[in-house]
Amino acid sequence: MPLPFRHITSTKQFTREDTDAVLKVAEKMENVLAKGGSDLLKNKILAALFYEPSTRTRLSFETAMQRLGGQVITADGLQFSSMYKGETIEDTMMVVGQYADIIAMRHPEQGSADRAAAVCPVPFINAGDGPGQHPTQALLDLYTIRKERGSLDGLHIAMVGDLKFGRTVHSLSFLLGLYRDVRFTLIAPKELTMPPKVTSFFKEKNIVFAESENLEQGLGADVIYMTRVQKERFENKEEYERLKLKYVLKADHLRNRKITVLHPLPRVGEIATDVDPLPGAAYFRQVRNGVVMRMALLAMLLGKA
Repeated sequence: MPLPFRHITSTKQFTREDTDAVLKVAEKMENVLAKGGSDLLKNKILAALFYEPSTRTRLSFETAMQRLGGQVITADGLQFSSMYKGETIEDTMMVVGQYADIIAMRHPEQGSADRAAAVCPVPFINAGDGPGQHPTQALLDLYTIRKERGSLDGLHIAMVGDLKFGRTVHSLSFLLGLYRDVRFTLIAPKELTMPPKVTSFFKEKNIVFAESENLEQGLGADVIYMTRVQKERFENKEEYERLKLKYVLKADHLRNRKITVLHPLPRVGEIATDVDPLPGAAYFRQVRNGVVMRMALLAMLLGKA
C-alpha cells in the first residue's frame, strides 16, 4: 500500500484516501508491535537528524525502525554537525542519503523540510521544521482520536494554548479538515492566536470554527488538545512568563464530561497531574500510538507495506 509521494513534508499533501490508508497500516502495526516486532525493514537504515531538542519524536522514530528490524544512525544538534561549519541543508541531504535508506529530520528553520526533500536522494520525513509543520505528530494524533472516539467525522475539537507557533495544531488542523462536519474551538491569548494560514484554510473549506480566550468555551468539545506555550519561540522572557500558564486543565474541568484529552508533550504545567487517572486522559496512550504510526510510515515509504 504505497503512498503517492516519496517524501512527507506537510499534512497538506495528504488526501483523505491517503490518511485512511495510513491509518489502516498503523492498525496492522499494532499486531507487529504486540508481538515484539518483525524483520520487515531488516538491512534498512534510518538517519535520524535532530538539529533541535527532541525526546519523544526522536525516540519514537528510532523505536519504530528498530521494531521493524532496521537500524538507526543519528546526528545530534547543529553544534555537532557539518551545518555548524556552514554546510547547507541540501548538501547534508546529498551526503546522508548515501549512508541511509530513509531520513527523518527536525530543524529549527521553517521551510527547511521542503529544501531537504527537494534534493534528498532517499525518502525524507519532516520531523518538525520550526513553527512550520509536524506531519507525523498530526497523523498519530489523528490515529489516537479515531481509536479514542471511534470516528473522525462529526468531531468537535478544542485546541488550547500556543496556537500561533504550535506546529502540531497547524498540521492536525489540515488533516482534520479532510473529514466531514469537523468543527474547531480555538482557545488562545490574543498574542498566540491561530495564524491566517490555518484560519484561511478553514474559511476556504467552509469549516466551522470559533475563537475564544476562555478555556471553558472548549469544555463542550469531544476532544481537547492542550499545548504548551513554547519558551523557545519567545524573544521576550517576560511575555513568556506572563502567558505560560494562562490555561491549566484540571480534573474539576472534566468531571461528568466524556472528553478526550490530548497533548503532544512535553507538558510544563498546562495539564494538572490530577487529570492523569481520568479515562479521557489519552496523552500517554498517544505516545505509544506514535510508534505504530511511524512504523507504518517507514514501511510505506520504503515500499514494504
